[in-house]
Amino acid sequence: MDLFDKCHQFTYARTAQEIGIYPFFIPLSQSEGTVAWVGDHRILMCGANNYLGLTTDPRVRQAAMDAIKEYGTSCTGSRLANGTLEIHEDLERGLAEFVGKERALVFASGYQVNVGVISSLVSKSDFVITDKEDHASIVDGCMLSRGTIRRFRHNDMEDLDRVLSILPSDSGKLVVVDGVFSVTGDIAPIPEIVQLCKKHNARFMVDDAHALGILGGGRGTSAHFGVTDDVDLIMGTFSKSFASMGGFVAGDEQIIHFIQHQARAFVFSAALTPPNVASARAALEIMIEEPGRINRLNQIGDRMRQTYTDLGFDIGPSQTPIIPIIIGEDLRTALVWKRLFEEGLYTNVFVPPGVPANMSLLRTSYMATHTDEQLDEIIDIVTRVGREANLIP
Repeated sequence: MDLFDKCHQFTYARTAQEIGIYPFFIPLSQSEGTVAWVGDHRILMCGANNYLGLTTDPRVRQAAMDAIKEYGTSCTGSRLANGTLEIHEDLERGLAEFVGKERALVFASGYQVNVGVISSLVSKSDFVITDKEDHASIVDGCMLSRGTIRRFRHNDMEDLDRVLSILPSDSGKLVVVDGVFSVTGDIAPIPEIVQLCKKHNARFMVDDAHALGILGGGRGTSAHFGVTDDVDLIMGTFSKSFASMGGFVAGDEQIIHFIQHQARAFVFSAALTPPNVASARAALEIMIEEPGRINRLNQIGDRMRQTYTDLGFDIGPSQTPIIPIIIGEDLRTALVWKRLFEEGLYTNVFVPPGVPANMSLLRTSYMATHTDEQLDEIIDIVTRVGREANLIP
């Protein structure tokens, strides 16, 4: 058996390309705004995570350019060695205050945050407990931790109670969940998880990658529910509402101090680049100064969920501006995606194993900068294609 045999046997993506229904790696000539272009084809962007529309904000762009002028394009080393700049620590102070924790630590990517934090805290004798729909970065962090992994049914508190109750009472336990689930747009029941963690002496970490900038005045799910003090660790990324790249974890000072020295994904990675730090900091300032953006985003989410429901689409449990259109069968989903794309609407395709079997869907997501006229156009396209595909009456 040759190691590369599996590569030559990997054919389904090429088959999809050949028949014209391959929905991935589409090169955009303009991106991240509410309107993008693929060659000369105009498309309304309904598949980005640019929730507050800040990636094209002139203040964010200027902050990145100013940082390049002052610091250059890279730190050329890890934070541990020569890569820590004053602007890293300034951003960390701002983030900690924003989410209501003693200290924050900035990583080079959100993926590295979950991998680094979980693998540094959970050791061989410990347990890590996750929702079955948690993000892949959480899963990978659990696998690298060498601890014992236990999973509970999605947002099912009775099942989480059952899982925790059968673990040794004297073992270390970390529960990790997404605050907002990135595909289905529903919210984890954070207060109930807090109570179960207290009941079973477990620590609690929330991945707020898709909640920051949306919930709790932008501060995430813990603030949304008013339980920030009861959540041990809050994780976030900069590649969504913060219009940049990177990520962070926030919590008690001593816990962050430990992670800073033990998380391999942090210690052995180059520091976040100056323009990324500066753009994230500028986005944070705008979030604080302009709460109307967050209000606008949630008004749009409310409108689109209600509209799709009234039209007869299956949008699952969505509670946020992340709204899936559940179709079910893989090929049918890809064909609907293609028709939407042809009509000028960009959405994201999710098929197994990214979603459960027979739950293939199109993920739509919205920005505070979508205009009412653009939303009307989106609704018109989705309605026409939905009827053409017999998804709605």
